[in-house]
Amino acid sequence: MCLNAMADEPKPTPENTIHVQLAAPVPPQKFAKPPKFFISEVIDRSGNPQPMLVLRDRGGVFLDRQPTQITREAIEQSLKAADLLAADAASADLVLQIYVFHFGLAQGSGLDFFGKVEFSVMVKNLKTEESQQIQAAGTSIANAAVRKKNVQKNVQANIEGALEDAVRNLLRGTQLREAVASLLKNTPSAPAAAPNGGVASINGAASKGKTSKTNLHER
Repeated sequence: MCLNAMADEPKPTPENTIHVQLAAPVPPQKFAKPPKFFISEVIDRSGNPQPMLVLRDRGGVFLDRQPTQITREAIEQSLKAADLLAADAASADLVLQIYVFHFGLAQGSGLDFFGKVEFSVMVKNLKTEESQQIQAAGTSIANAAVRKKNVQKNVQANIEGALEDAVRNLLRGTQLREAVASLLKNTPSAPAAAPNGGVASINGAASKGKTSKTNLHER
């Protein structure tokens, strides 16, 4: 029985392998002072022993790359298009570490395919060592299909739709905006207000102190 199960196990071939990618970069939200992001690691936390096998029935449907690689490419593509991607961690304002929890299909009914992509992102300011974790998820549903070629086409469209949805939720979501604002509100140069230890700012004009505070937040 075990040998029969192994014999029935689908194998990746050029005919049952799909290429998943964003059709176009997802435009990130606008920031008052656009930060530079760098993706350090993308880690698979799905617990799936075969993350590239997205459909076992009908001979199987396989991804041509690991979900972690596809996720990295999609986010980097979108950040680069908006000029928000740093060349390395040293030149970045914030470093992203991504944990992929689900990439592929979710439970559906009948011949419908539900795409689902879910990951969390640790956003870290290397200068202050502060970090925040945010969540992003995307879903998509394709039409029913009977022919194998249409099944593969719908599976691919479904996962791409879920991937785009998840990347949009990350880059355009309030969680990222709040994390960026919180992690970049203080910089290493922030305490250097006045050489006399701040006495001038206390005794100075109120309007001058207010201007200084505003400029500090903008930095």
